[in-house]
Amino acid sequence: MSTLRKALADYVATARALGTKLRWPATILLRFVGFLEREGAGFITTELAVRWATQPAAVQPATWARRLGIVRRFALWLHATDPRTEVPARGILPFRHRRKPPHIYSDQEVVHLMEAANRLPSPRGLGPMTYATLIGLLSATGLRPGEALTLNEPDVDLQKGILSVRETKFGKSRFVPIEKSVAAALAHYAGRRDALCPRRKTQAFFVAERGGRLVACTARRTFARMSRAVGLRAPLAGSRIGRGPRLQDLRHTFATRRLLEWYRTGLDVGRLMPGLATYLGHGSVHDTYWYIQAVPELLELATRYRVARSTGGAQ
Repeated sequence: MSTLRKALADYVATARALGTKLRWPATILLRFVGFLEREGAGFITTELAVRWATQPAAVQPATWARRLGIVRRFALWLHATDPRTEVPARGILPFRHRRKPPHIYSDQEVVHLMEAANRLPSPRGLGPMTYATLIGLLSATGLRPGEALTLNEPDVDLQKGILSVRETKFGKSRFVPIEKSVAAALAHYAGRRDALCPRRKTQAFFVAERGGRLVACTARRTFARMSRAVGLRAPLAGSRIGRGPRLQDLRHTFATRRLLEWYRTGLDVGRLMPGLATYLGHGSVHDTYWYIQAVPELLELATRYRVARSTGGAQ
C-alpha cells in the first residue's frame, strides 16, 4: 500500500469515527489517489489536484468544483503530517451554485411511471413490484429516496401505520405516519415479496430482483429509464441517463402539493410550516420555505396570501 493510499485510509477511518459517512467522497478520493500514483507523485500538488478535478471536460463546472473541494479537505488534513502537501486555494474553480428547480409531477405522470415500473423486465416479477411500490410510497409520504431505501422490516409498522426513519440526511431519526391506503399497499408488497423471495439476503423492506437491498445508484438509473419510457426524459445513446425529473422530485411534489392545498384553502401556512418541516425531516424551516421560491404558482399564492393578511382580508 502506498503512503498516499494509507493516508487516505486513515483519513476515511477518522472521519467515520467522528460520525461522517463519507461514502461518495471516499470513492472520489480513491480515484484521485490512483491518479497521483499513475503520475508518479508522492504528495498532493495544486497543479495535479486541479488537473484531475477538471477531468473529464464534458462535465459541469460545479462538478469540477465539488471534486476539488473534496480533495482540498483531504489535503488540509494531510498537510498536518506531510508539510509537502499543497492545499488548493479556495475559489480556484469558482462556480455559482444554483439549486435545481424541482419537477412537480402531475397525477397522470405518477401513474405512467408506476405503469412503466410494472413493465420492467423481470424473471419473477419482484423488480417491477418493488419500483412501483417505491414510487407510490415516495409520492404519498415525501420521504427522501435514500430514507425509503434504508428502511428495514422492523422500521415499517403496518399495524400502527408508522415508518421509523433512522438514517436521515441530518443524522436525526423521526417517525412518519402513513395513511391506511399506503399501509395496505405496503402490506400487499411485503406479502408478494416474501412469496417471490422467501430466502432474502437482507432485512431491507425494498428488495432488488436478486434478493438484496435495492441500492440508490441502481434505483436512480432504473428510474431514469422509466422516465425516458414515458417521455419525461429525452432518449440518449448508450448507457447515459441524461437529465430530467428525478426520484427526489417526488418528495418535492409531495411538499408542493401540501403547501398549495393550504394556501388555496386559506389556512395559516406560517403556523403549519414547522410541522411540515418536521414531517419532511428538514434541518430548518427555511429549507421548507424554499419550495415557495422554487415553484412559481406557490410563490404567487404566497404573495397573495401575505397581501391579504396585511390588509385584513384573511383570517
